[in-house]
Amino acid sequence: MDMFVALADPTRRTILELLASSGELSATAIYAQFPVSPQAVSQHLKVLREANLVEMEKRAQKHVYRLNLHTLSEFEAWVQQTKQRWNERFDALDAVLEAEKAKGDA
Repeated sequence: MDMFVALADPTRRTILELLASSGELSATAIYAQFPVSPQAVSQHLKVLREANLVEMEKRAQKHVYRLNLHTLSEFEAWVQQTKQRWNERFDALDAVLEAEKAKGDA
């Protein structure tokens, strides 16, 4: 599962936010946060697991979820690289615009 496909859904992003603020939650605690069926939330959790955005641990009868920090670190690095590329492009555009402005003022 592609990470970006998983992140495209608002319910899945909300689940990630819940886990970020709580550290870890049982599936039951996650289900309780949504007005849809536990089965629907379970499908969202499955997508997040397949995208390696969350990890699940079985503890007796409970399934406990937490963020997969390794995958999120990779995502953060990708965002930073993309941001850097765009900043470089904007800086180059600024230089061109300044040069054109200087020509017009001369």
